[in-house]
Amino acid sequence: MNKMNRIYTLFFLLMLTLSLSAQQDTKAKNILDKTVEKYNQSKGISVIFGGSQSGKLLLKGEKFQLTTQDVTTWFDGQTQWSYLKQNEEVNISTPTPEELRAINPYAWLSLYKQGFNYRYSGVKTREGKQGHEIVLTPQTKQDIQSITLLIGSDYEPIYIGILPTEGQMQEFIVHNYRTQLNLNDNAFRFDKSKYPNAEIIDMR
Repeated sequence: MNKMNRIYTLFFLLMLTLSLSAQQDTKAKNILDKTVEKYNQSKGISVIFGGSQSGKLLLKGEKFQLTTQDVTTWFDGQTQWSYLKQNEEVNISTPTPEELRAINPYAWLSLYKQGFNYRYSGVKTREGKQGHEIVLTPQTKQDIQSITLLIGSDYEPIYIGILPTEGQMQEFIVHNYRTQLNLNDNAFRFDKSKYPNAEIIDMR
C-alpha cells in the first residue's frame, strides 16, 4: 500500500472503527452507534483534514472525491479515476472493495459489527477540541495494532489515529466537517475538459 492509500485509510477506517461491536464497552458502543447513525443521515458531506497529510474529502453515499497536494481521486460508485499531478496522468479502474477501503475509510461501513474490540477511555482534548476517546484493537492479528478515535459531543469525528503493527502513527485531524450538502453527482467523476493535457491510462 503506498503512502497515499495509508493516509486515506485513516479517514473514512473511521467508519470501520465507528461500527464494530464485539465484546464490548456499552458506553463506547453507544457513542459509535450514534456516530454511524448521524453519518448515514448526513447525505452530502465535506471534510477538510490535516495531520499526516492534508486535503479535502467529499462524500455522498458510496461516492467520493478525495483531493490532496499530489493526487485527486474520484469514485462514482462504479469507476475510479486517480489524477497524479506530478505525472499529469489519470488512471481509470474498477476498484475492488478492498481497494476502495484502502483509499476511502468510509467504505469500511460494510464491516459493521465485525473484527474489533473497543473501549471507552474518557473525555480527552486534541488540537484544542474536546471529545470522547475510544480505542479499538483488532480481534485477530493484522497490519493495524490499534485505532484511537476522538468523537465530539455532536457525534462527529475530531481525530483518528491509526497505529500500524510496524511503522509510525498515522493521524487524521478534522478541521472542518459539513453535512447536508447538495452535491452534484458530477463532483464524483473525472472531467477531462479540466485536465486537457492529462494522459489517460485505462486499467479496466
